[in-house]
Amino acid sequence: MKIKVLKDNLLKGIQVVQNAVSSKNTLPILSHILIEAKQSAIRLTTTDLEIGITAVVQGQIEEEGAITVPARKFSEIIKELSSQNQITISIKKGQAINIEAEKSYFRLMGLSIDDFPQLPSLLPPSAKNPDVVKIPQKLLKNMIQLTSFAMSHDEARYVLNGTLFSFKDKTLKLVATDGRRLAIIEKEIQEVGGVKKEVIVPAKTIQELSHNLTEEGEVIFYFKENQFQINLGDITIMSRLMEGEYPNYEQVVPKKIKEELKINTQDFLQATRRANILTNQDSQSVKINIIKDWLIITKNTPDLGEVREEVEVDYKGGELVIGFNPGFLIDVLKNIGEESVRFGFVDPEKPAVIKSGDDYTYIVLPMQVS
Repeated sequence: MKIKVLKDNLLKGIQVVQNAVSSKNTLPILSHILIEAKQSAIRLTTTDLEIGITAVVQGQIEEEGAITVPARKFSEIIKELSSQNQITISIKKGQAINIEAEKSYFRLMGLSIDDFPQLPSLLPPSAKNPDVVKIPQKLLKNMIQLTSFAMSHDEARYVLNGTLFSFKDKTLKLVATDGRRLAIIEKEIQEVGGVKKEVIVPAKTIQELSHNLTEEGEVIFYFKENQFQINLGDITIMSRLMEGEYPNYEQVVPKKIKEELKINTQDFLQATRRANILTNQDSQSVKINIIKDWLIITKNTPDLGEVREEVEVDYKGGELVIGFNPGFLIDVLKNIGEESVRFGFVDPEKPAVIKSGDDYTYIVLPMQVS
């Protein structure tokens, strides 16, 4: 194998795939990047057996071939090389690659490509595989941004450590919850093929999608049994789907809102952030008092101090006092792009609802306030 690539092109490819490198090192080969130069394409691939990522790197192939190299050391070497010059990577014999750039030379030992796990390749769209969906990258990026923060990180609640993707009737719904808050967004999509299903996508895959989605182009999903493949142009992500049944989230959504106010998103966010400064591990809630046209956030922490924030709102209901974990409000408000949100309540003991537009709903449980 012999290839020539620009540093920036190669480094970009490494940065895309290196997050799938196994950190547990159960198998040495999982800490490696597979480099393949064939059929006019240079491909970098990594996997931890749960997720696999491939990135196509622009460059010149002088001789086809393949090898695996330690991801961490390979990345460190490429980062330190001069960015102004072309890098030549070659294999002369054995399991080592030569890396040359201007006056720099490295020889890096790799492992046999025979040991590298072969990623399954799902069929392209066809009559035999109708489970294909096309979504604008910008749309999916926004949907993930508004839901992913609500996923659970508790390993005991395995099925909540992912996001539910529900495809039905030319719509895509994303749902995420950790049991204390719930985020739901639903958007209309045109190209759904024959897909009508619900799948749970692992948190790590959601994270990689979020990192690599852009404002342009399409993302194409291919489904097959308990796996799916995501194509983002020069980037391909393979992932297992999570097994298990997602909880019935619809029963958590209040059927009727008793009181609702309209509030400026940024004003609400900044006031909540300031009130959050005076919370601590032993006292995590803030008190929200709604009176006529004002939402008042207060926090009094013994031995620390107190804060009071007032935000003007559009509200016609009765006086209400309710407590929340401010972090749960900050998480949603900082991701909403709309100028204002609707904040609805049933009573101080029941979940509250934040709505943005007609397609986004965020449910958050209240907390006790003194």
